[in-house]
Amino acid sequence: MLINVKLFASYRELVGQEKVGLQCEPGATVGEAMQRLEQTYPVLGRQGYSPLTACNLRQVGRGHVLQEGDELAVFPPVSGG
Repeated sequence: MLINVKLFASYRELVGQEKVGLQCEPGATVGEAMQRLEQTYPVLGRQGYSPLTACNLRQVGRGHVLQEGDELAVFPPVSGG
């Protein structure tokens, strides 16, 4: 199945694109999609932190099951003061 991945901030800069299509197995979870994304773009796996994720504008965890055509947004963790 094809999902649309929207990358933000440093993730977008590292990949060089704002959006990418990602082929996943039917019933794949966010965690599995993130593994596939890191295999496709190894530089993402070297960041040393877990990204924040949202599916179709709703924040979700790694166990969320994706559907064909979903939009997965990937954000680096933020901090500030």
